Amino acid sequence: MFHRTRDAIEAHLTVVFTALGVARFMQDASGQSLKKIITTLRPLREFTGIIGDQENTFAPAIPPAARKILNALPTAQSR
Repeated sequence: MFHRTRDAIEAHLTVVFTALGVARFMQDASGQSLKKIITTLRPLREFTGIIGDQENTFAPAIPPAARKILNALPTAQSR
């Protein structure tokens, strides 16, 4: 990224270091590599559509490999 102002540079660095922290946390919690986590979780997408006058949200089907990673991550209630 080509940032020229101090605020933009600091914001970019904040996002980068936060992403690194989240990645490390997920690797430690799941015991899997970041590449494996990303390739397993990337296909999970939620879809929101409007049918008639009603807005519906459809959750993705979660395969066993993705469920294993998600179950390894602590929830807010478990902390």
